[in-house]
Parts: sequence; C-alpha cells; structure tokens
Amino acid sequence: MALYSDKVMDHFRNPRNVGVLEDANGIGEVGNAKCGDIMKMYLKIEDDIIQDVKFETFGCGSAIASSSMATELIKGKPVSEAMQLTNKAVAEALDGLPAYKMHCSVLAEEAIQKALDDYHSRSENK
Repeated sequence: MALYSDKVMDHFRNPRNVGVLEDANGIGEVGNAKCGDIMKMYLKIEDDIIQDVKFETFGCGSAIASSSMATELIKGKPVSEAMQLTNKAVAEALDGLPAYKMHCSVLAEEAIQKALDDYHSRSENK
C-alpha cells in the first residue's frame, strides 16, 4: 500500500489557496516545534461567510496537503460551520494520513481556529 493517498499527493503537488490575503480580517499562525511545521491561515470574512482563504505553510507534504484541504473545506462556508472543522475531517477528506502525520491535520485545525479567534477579536474591537 502507498504511504500517501492520491488526494494527499494531489494537494501536496497542486495546493489550493496558497498565498497571502492582504485584506484578511482573520489571521492565525501555529507551529509544531517537534517537526518544524509552521502554518499561517488568512481569512476574509463578510456577512459571516468565509469569502476567501489562503495559507502559507512551511513543512512536509502532509502539512501542505492538510493546509490545502482545510482551506477547501471552509471556503464559502459560514463561520459557525468552519468553527466545527476537526483534524479528523481534514484527514478523512484526504483519504487518510499515516498515524505519525496526523499532527499535520491538527495544525490545520488549530490555524483555522486561531484565524477565527482573531476575526472575532477584531470584530469585538470595532
């Protein structure tokens, strides 16, 4: 059996939503000191809908694929739905990750949660 699914390889080789959103109103950055992966998520939210999402990830193929898939799963969705995204859902959407790479999907979940927290804190301070 192959180590990575075709979906993981596709999202690694052709990541979706890569880059920086200059007008982001929610930004979250997380890292894993053990493996060195760093993820930064940018959200553009209007009328409680994630209109656009971009990411920058420094890390392994699983980290890049997890970031890419996570952005695809929340783009165009209500904030309330994005808040429910779990690392398990990211891994399942990728047709699985090796057990020792599940931390990559956890980072994707955490980066989105931090970006959503940032959005909410900016909204409260308006």
